[in-house]
Amino acid sequence: MLTHPTFERLSALGLAGMAKAFEEQRRCPDLDALSFEERLGLLVDREAAERETKRLTTRLKFASLRQNACVEDINLRTPRGLDRAVFARLAAGEWINRHENLLITGAAGLGKSWIACALGHKACRDNHSVLYHRVPRLFEALALARGDGRYGRLLKSLSRVEVLILDDWGLSVLTGSERRDLLEILDDRHGRTSTIVTSQIPVEHWHETIGDPTLADAILDRIVHNAHRLQLLGESMRKTSARNHQLDVEGNI
Repeated sequence: MLTHPTFERLSALGLAGMAKAFEEQRRCPDLDALSFEERLGLLVDREAAERETKRLTTRLKFASLRQNACVEDINLRTPRGLDRAVFARLAAGEWINRHENLLITGAAGLGKSWIACALGHKACRDNHSVLYHRVPRLFEALALARGDGRYGRLLKSLSRVEVLILDDWGLSVLTGSERRDLLEILDDRHGRTSTIVTSQIPVEHWHETIGDPTLADAILDRIVHNAHRLQLLGESMRKTSARNHQLDVEGNI
């Protein structure tokens, strides 16, 4: 079938979705029974869907999420203190619209990063900008940016992200420059955007992890007081999975 001039014109106008749908309609005689308005509506719907898919792809690429996780895949049956109703409210995302924070704590292997990335993925689907950072690497990036003159631009970009995920918080006591960097980031974001923090350290011990009492008070005031909390409990899911796998192997011998 020859290319129709309308297809070429739609493509030239950047209406790729409408162009694809137009070609599909030409190849489907059953659509001849539809009215002009109905067929036009199908073209417009396809274009809108194509554009939303492109926007979502762009948001996810920018987010750089560590895990390819979705809220629909979160295992709520595993006994780790994750309440189904609470998680459903977090997945709905109203806390993001209210510029509130989320603190996810628990021992290693309980899925803190996975849950954070799943909520970040859902936020991308809800048209929010998201960015993932492991805290140690973020401090390294800020130190490099301070040296080559990009520090101000990096802080500005961090302040604009609607949902910032700070993973692996508190692995070591912060240095003086790291404390100041963290305060700058949180002060710019406070009351304007949302931050997700994951940590193996309970929130009540974060003060010691920050180190300096005065800066610790300022930092925690900006992140804790309006935050939702998920405290995960139980045994490492990685250990449980490995043990179950071993039992399966032994059962097949």
